[in-house]
Parts: sequence; C-alpha cells; structure tokens
Amino acid sequence: MYNVTMTKELLASMIDHTMLSQCAGIKDIVKLCSEAKKYSFASVCVNPIYVPLAYSELSGSDVKVCTVIGFPLGSTTSVDKANETLVAVANGASEVDMVINVGAALDCRFSEIELDISAVVHAASQAGQKCGRKITVKVILETCYLDDQTIQTCCQCAVRAGADFVKTSTGFAMPKGVDGQLLSNGASVHHVELMRTVVGPSFGVKASGGIRNAKNCLNMLASGANRIGTSSGVQIIDSWDESVKVPRWD
Repeated sequence: MYNVTMTKELLASMIDHTMLSQCAGIKDIVKLCSEAKKYSFASVCVNPIYVPLAYSELSGSDVKVCTVIGFPLGSTTSVDKANETLVAVANGASEVDMVINVGAALDCRFSEIELDISAVVHAASQAGQKCGRKITVKVILETCYLDDQTIQTCCQCAVRAGADFVKTSTGFAMPKGVDGQLLSNGASVHHVELMRTVVGPSFGVKASGGIRNAKNCLNMLASGANRIGTSSGVQIIDSWDESVKVPRWD
C-alpha cells in the first residue's frame, strides 16, 4: 500500500460504470458505453443479456465488459453459475462478478461457498483460454446480511478458490431490522476495511452499492477499496478534487 495523488484519470481507471437495472434498454447501454469511453472507466458492468452489445460498443477502446453471475440472489447452482460464466466470456465479458450463496454463508457451509467460487474461477479460466484473454473474477458477498466473522471466512474462501476480488454488495438486497424497516444494503467503510484486512494488500476489494458522490467514493478508497462499482461514475469524476491523496492497493 502506498499513497498516491488521485487524479481524475486514475480514479476513472478504478470505476466499473454500472447499469444493472431490470428496466435498462438498448439506449441505456449504448449511453453507458459512450460515457465509459469518454471517461476511460475500467469497465462497464451490465446484465448478461447486454454483454454482446457492450462488447460491440466498446470495440477499439480499453474499457472492459463486466457482467454479473448468479445475480442478484446467488441462489443458482454452481453448475448454472459456471455455465453462465462460459457464455458471458464467449460473448465478450472480461470480468465477471458472481454472487455467493448467501444462505450457505449464513449456515456456515463454507466448503460449499469455496466450491461455488472455484466453479466460476475454473469456468472463467477455461473460457478465457479459448478467447485469449485473462478473465477477472469478483466475488460478491452481500455484506449487509453477514456478520464480521462470516465476512472474514467468505473472503478466505475467495482467496483460496483463486478469485481476484471480493466485493461488498449487489445493491439489490433488502435487509430489514427487527422493526421491519429497511436497513442499508450497500458498501460500508467498516466492511471494506475488514475485507482488506483479511485479503491483504495484493488482492482486489471492490466497494459497490450506494456510492453516489465523491465523498462516498473517497471513503471507500481510503478504507481499502481498489475498485468502485457505481452508476454515478460521471458525477463522481466531474466533482472530484484532484489534490486528494488516497492509498493505492496493488
């Protein structure tokens, strides 16, 4: 870890420009890709159905196509997730963000969690070899449902399974308190710090969910994130203070 001056260009290279709404249409994805090329974001993150479109729109640019696997519940089988990964990579995805089986994590069935991640990692490697590119695998923990010990163990599973990143959230969870009121479902400073502590300095940590402005983004970077998932990337870059120094984890 070392501190760097976070220019807009450097920050943009750490943002997954995201559009995962079930209501997203072709015009939305085309706009997303146009913005990603303009700002040189790390990737666009889209639902699997739009991977071919995003791949076509981003042709000739350095922006990667990221998609989601087992999204948003994580409750499909490992075989389904592996097959979904194979198709996504064949269609042009270079990064896949898979959701773990949250129920298995809550049951402390961690061997199943590790096998689930391993299935996606293996499929990504297999598909990547066929198309001649390295596929990045990010593991979504859905931290809003998990206690600290469970988050730590799931992070360890991701490392052992050969993934590249752990990621906080889908942004689609709906946790509730004992009073029935909705609780926060996105990234938190505490969870990002915890995840970074577990995986160490050379592994990826992606903060996602509820990061809508430069202050939120700065807090996540300072806590240990080295990738940001957000649908507000343009607003964040446009309002970013380039004199800010933050840790760099790579």
